[in-house]
Amino acid sequence: MEGYVSELWDFTRISVAQNNLQELKEIWDQWSDETKQLFYSNYGDLSYLLDVKVDKRLFQALAQYWNPAYSCFMFGKVDLLPTIEEYTTLLRCPRIQVDKACARAAYVPTFLKKLMNITRMSEQWFTARIKQKGDSKCIPWRNLRCLILAHPDVRKRVDIFALSIYGLVVFPKALEHVEEAVADLFD
Repeated sequence: MEGYVSELWDFTRISVAQNNLQELKEIWDQWSDETKQLFYSNYGDLSYLLDVKVDKRLFQALAQYWNPAYSCFMFGKVDLLPTIEEYTTLLRCPRIQVDKACARAAYVPTFLKKLMNITRMSEQWFTARIKQKGDSKCIPWRNLRCLILAHPDVRKRVDIFALSIYGLVVFPKALEHVEEAVADLFD
């Protein structure tokens, strides 16, 4: 409606909470140059997100333009949502292939199966650790941290670390947990 001004900020309390990334930073700092190079070759500059300072006031200002029904920002009649290409550029992640059409497969593995594929851990191990957080399934960060520190395969440690950055930094939904949708993106 012409002349309408959102009053959402009058009725909404915004809490800008974020995951503590100190443990991820410590793991990164302990890795050898060879392991870091393996990470860079697979995931680009994704690790640099661990050092980005979040401007809480900016998030609070942007919240008045967020439309939860469409999961995008709305400025007047303009919807704003980053594209895959923009995410790829922002994250400097060469692994994402933007020139391929995305389609949902007829058979979509469950969250449990995706985690098993990413980590090579057993079904029993994940069944005991997957939690329900709100409307989605999640794996606690502390469980992924243990895998990063103890997994015998360096490539799997790197993959789990990248999954953790996606889940805790890029697309956080539940504090200290990596959500099911992140595994979809990662897979």
